[in-house]
Amino acid sequence: MVNLISAVIAYLIGSVSFAVVVSKVMGLPDPHSYGSGNPGATNVLRTGNKKAAILTLLGDGLKGYVAVMLARYVGARYGIDDTGIALAALAVFLGHLFPVFHRFAGGKGVATAAGILFAIDPILGAGTLATWLIIAFFFRYSSLAALVAAIFAPFFYVLTSGVDVIAGAVLVISILLIARHRANIAKLLAGKESRIGEKKKA
Repeated sequence: MVNLISAVIAYLIGSVSFAVVVSKVMGLPDPHSYGSGNPGATNVLRTGNKKAAILTLLGDGLKGYVAVMLARYVGARYGIDDTGIALAALAVFLGHLFPVFHRFAGGKGVATAAGILFAIDPILGAGTLATWLIIAFFFRYSSLAALVAAIFAPFFYVLTSGVDVIAGAVLVISILLIARHRANIAKLLAGKESRIGEKKKA
């Protein structure tokens, strides 16, 4: 029961869309209404407001981190085990993808996944983030960087921590993230994907 309660709390935390909240506070249009329609930092950046994009990125990453850390350290007092941590990780990610506070129209989960990975293991988070940064720097495609990082994340976890229930959660998160990028995959293959900081192509 305690694991389930932790998962529900994590889902509610994940359901807070910082792209929507930050845009509303800063007087920007709803991120669902322009560009890719994705409520995430990359799309918010298309408004030209870098501060809003950074705040969105930090907020979405922080909620993933906080949800898992609550399960790991606060929840430990109440008997939450590795299964509970894995459930919290999945729940906060699903909250971001399908937020109850925003009509279940969520983002693709890159920043939130990064926060989750850093909470699980800082080395895992750093390795995955480094992968994203390298691909993004050389190719300038946020989606491509996210896809490559998602592919490598489960392998990084197994290398550092072995195969366990949390490894399963990381794998499921990676699969969900890749699935959310299926439209981007098609655009990448067609050469129509927008680069980082570039207005969305017609």
